Amino acid sequence: MVSFATECSGGEYTGMSRTIVIVGPTAGGKTSLSIDLAPRLGGAEIVSADSMQVYRGMDVGTAKPSANERRGIRHHMLDVADPHEGEFTLAQWLRGARDAITAIHARGAAAIVVGGTSLYARALLEGIAEVPRAQAELRAKLEALPQVDARSRLESIDPESASRIHANDRRRTLRALELHAMTGRPASAIRTQWSDSPAALAPGVCLVGLRWEVDAINRRINERVKRMFERGLVEEVRTLLAKGPLTRQAIAAVGYREVSAHLQGQTSLEHSIEQTKIRSRRLGKQQRTWMRRFGLIPGSLWLDGSRPTEDLAEELAESEVIGRSEHSP
Repeated sequence: MVSFATECSGGEYTGMSRTIVIVGPTAGGKTSLSIDLAPRLGGAEIVSADSMQVYRGMDVGTAKPSANERRGIRHHMLDVADPHEGEFTLAQWLRGARDAITAIHARGAAAIVVGGTSLYARALLEGIAEVPRAQAELRAKLEALPQVDARSRLESIDPESASRIHANDRRRTLRALELHAMTGRPASAIRTQWSDSPAALAPGVCLVGLRWEVDAINRRINERVKRMFERGLVEEVRTLLAKGPLTRQAIAAVGYREVSAHLQGQTSLEHSIEQTKIRSRRLGKQQRTWMRRFGLIPGSLWLDGSRPTEDLAEELAESEVIGRSEHSP
C-alpha cells in the first residue's frame, strides 16, 4: 500500500500539489463551500468524492449539484457510471480522481475535493491496499445466502468487521465475506493496513473540515430529506426503476431503498420519508467518527460549519495556508 503522502514526498506520483480536501457531515455545507471557494482561488476545479454521485440519474437523492448550482465551475467524478450496470468501486473512483487532479494541475488550477464519502477522502489522502476484483461466480454464491446466514458466517470468520457492519447492511456484509474468500484474510485485517495514526498531509495539500453541533446537523439533515421528496425523489426513483433494476450498491443508497420499498407497495410514503431521515442521521453519526480521525491529521483546518459558506470561503481564500501559500495558482 502506498499513500499519496509518500508518493508526493519524493515518489513517482506528484499530483496532489495545490489540492484542498473538504470533509464534514452529510448536509453540512461541503458542496456550497467548494462552489463558493473555487472562483476565489483563480478558477479552481472540483472533484466529487461521493460514492453515489458517480451514478447518472441519481441526482435529487444524492444532493448532486445541478448545472445551475455549479455556476460554470468544472466538476469531475459526477455521472461517470450507470446505476443499472456493474458496481462502481473505490479503486475505480480513486483512479478517476487521481487522473482528474493531475489534469487540473496541468491546467494550472487548484483542485478542490469534496469528501461526501469519508472513505474516499481517506483513500485519496492515505492510499489503499490493493484488493482483488470481485469474482462473478463467488459473488453469485454469496448473493444466494440469506442475510441471517451471511451475518452468522461473518461473525464467525471476522468478528471485528461484524461489529462495525450493521446487521441489515447486506452489501457490506457480502463484500467482507467476498474479501475473506478471495484473500484468506479477514476484511478487518486488510482495513487495518491503514495506520491508527493518520499520515501527515502531503506537500501542497490542505484538509478543511466542517464541524457541527449534533442537534444542528440533525435538523439540517431532516430538512434536506424533506426537500428531496418535495423536489421529486419519488419520481426520480420511479424513472430509474423503469429502466431496469439498479445495482445492489445503487439501490442501497439512502433514500433510494426506502422509496423503492414504497413504490413496491411495501411501505407508505410517510414511512419512507421517516426511514430516510433515520438512515441519514445514522450516516451523520458514522461520519462524526470519521471526522474525529480526520481531526488528528496534523495541519488540518476545522471551521464552524454553521457559518455562511461565503464567509468561510472568503477566509480560506485569504488565509496563508490556502489562498496566499506558495502552492496557490
